[in-house]
Amino acid sequence: MTQSGDQEIDVLGEYLRSFPAIDTHDHLYPVEMLQQQVVTPDGPGMDLCGLWQTSYFPWTLPLPSRPPAQPFSQWWAQAKSAFPHGRALSSYHHLTRAIHDLYGVDFGRMDDDEANHLNEQVFCKYQSTSDWAREVVTERANIELVFIDPCWHYGELRYYYPFQILVLRIQQFLHGHSPAEFAHDPVVPGKHRISPYDLAGQWGMQIDDFDDYLDLMDRVVAEGKAMGAYTLKQAVAYLRTLHFARVPKARAARAFGKPRGELNAAEIQDFEDFIMWRLAELSAKYDIPFQIHTGPGLLPHSHPMLLCNLIEANPATRFILFHGGVPWVSEIGMMAFKFPNVWLDANWMPILSQTMARRAFHEWLDMVPSNRIMWGCDSLTPEGLYGAAEITRDVLAQVLAERVQMGNIGRDDARDIGRKILRDNALTMFPQLEKRLWKHTGKLPPAPFIAGMVASR
Repeated sequence: MTQSGDQEIDVLGEYLRSFPAIDTHDHLYPVEMLQQQVVTPDGPGMDLCGLWQTSYFPWTLPLPSRPPAQPFSQWWAQAKSAFPHGRALSSYHHLTRAIHDLYGVDFGRMDDDEANHLNEQVFCKYQSTSDWAREVVTERANIELVFIDPCWHYGELRYYYPFQILVLRIQQFLHGHSPAEFAHDPVVPGKHRISPYDLAGQWGMQIDDFDDYLDLMDRVVAEGKAMGAYTLKQAVAYLRTLHFARVPKARAARAFGKPRGELNAAEIQDFEDFIMWRLAELSAKYDIPFQIHTGPGLLPHSHPMLLCNLIEANPATRFILFHGGVPWVSEIGMMAFKFPNVWLDANWMPILSQTMARRAFHEWLDMVPSNRIMWGCDSLTPEGLYGAAEITRDVLAQVLAERVQMGNIGRDDARDIGRKILRDNALTMFPQLEKRLWKHTGKLPPAPFIAGMVASR
């Protein structure tokens, strides 16, 4: 029977929600952090203000700050006028979708009394139970496992949730030319980083020269994988160019042991470039994929094409390029076409632009085998994660339905492609996930162990 375009979308959307997805990138805050996002007259917690402030909406349309203990009604009186300007934003629909589905409220039409009631609902959800995250992620969003990159503490390996997959963030090694770089976290304000030198001290390793430092890097990757990390992650595109030159070891070593104030920009970049190449080599050596942030960041220096030399010279390294390279979605698609060791991850992209995400999926499916595309939510809160999952499924259903209507693929093909992107490709890339699957049993087990590598600063 021939179906209309809308019917095709609805049928595919229902199917894409029928099986548990695997989210390959998120920053879901620990419960303890979620419960302290705002200071209300009733104490610390999470409320409607906190949800919006931890979303991507203020990246585009700033919201008023909220002094500690300020009543929500006062903040709302100032903030509510901003939202009509952003109602077409994907980042607006991302969170309002979650608010509608999880709290039963039409955010765009609510009055002040309804806003206050919604705020109380959110606050109570986080105060009354620590199980809200599990319910939203595993039941409402139907996500089985989530790769959580602890952006609040780079390099940490610790389980916060039983559905969590560990990610080893390793960009701090690029800044390790001196222990002084980690004294006050000058590179990334507001973020904590595990100092490689602290780890060396814990392990009884003496770091006297550059070779010792490189040995430490090797051990951290090896230990990280042994402790349960499934992937390496680097997000230095917020700080510098993604072009990493192939620098001789001797030239990079000139910066080692010197604080930033004694180095010029070229010497710092030489050190960082060499370390990035070494990390790519370690990724291959220990057979652990390498996730790299591309797109949004230090524009235009976060262009994914800047990584071509590194990717081409390291064919044994499995590079997973994040965020669809937004706004360079065509270029990143061509990179996956050209380089068989590149996988595309669409996390964050639909939150930034559903229109661009639809175009990207169409173009990628024209150029890239469907078994080399993944997805993730890239959010801080359960509500953000839910909204991202839902709009990603919407976008995929629309794209696949259009291709069915065009005669490009059949309905069975569309279902197969959607399942690959949302679940099966992650299982292929990370085969050790099989032992963490639990939905078929109906019971979420505890995290496998308490991970290490949680050095204090």
